[in-house]
Amino acid sequence: MSFPGMPGGTGESGGATAGMSDQEAAMVKAMQGAMESCPFKTVISGGMGFALGGAFGLFMSSVRNTQPMSYDTPLSASGQQLTDLPLREQLRRGFKDMGSRSFSSAKNFGLVGAIFAGTECCIEGYRAKNDLTNGITAGCITGGVLGAKAGPQAAAIGCVGFAAFSAAIDSYMRID
Repeated sequence: MSFPGMPGGTGESGGATAGMSDQEAAMVKAMQGAMESCPFKTVISGGMGFALGGAFGLFMSSVRNTQPMSYDTPLSASGQQLTDLPLREQLRRGFKDMGSRSFSSAKNFGLVGAIFAGTECCIEGYRAKNDLTNGITAGCITGGVLGAKAGPQAAAIGCVGFAAFSAAIDSYMRID
């Protein structure tokens, strides 16, 4: 047994498990199987999406917070401006706002990553093929699930949009 991308065959003379005991070889095989499983891929994609979304949300909230106060801030309802508050209170409110926006973005990215990776893995396992169709179908299902709360038309638009985005990214990233 050999890992993808590693030299050597499956025999004892040069394979990835060469020189290992039977117990070690079984452990390597079990770990590889776990890492290739759909639940593992779903959790890893969700976690990485959460981290990326948090960083993206932090950046975007800091960019947005450089703009003057808008109508959607809680201070404008009371007629008080953010600049009228003491510096410590301004910083507290700014960091609280950045944290909440960053966490919201992180949850959304994590959800999208988990749904897409889990769906694509299940489709790939069902079809026993690794091709462009898996990504497009998973993109359609993910977009439809994300748009389902807004109604059937939004689900259909989400399906088409996410499938097209997935097809574009997948066809660009594929080497075959």
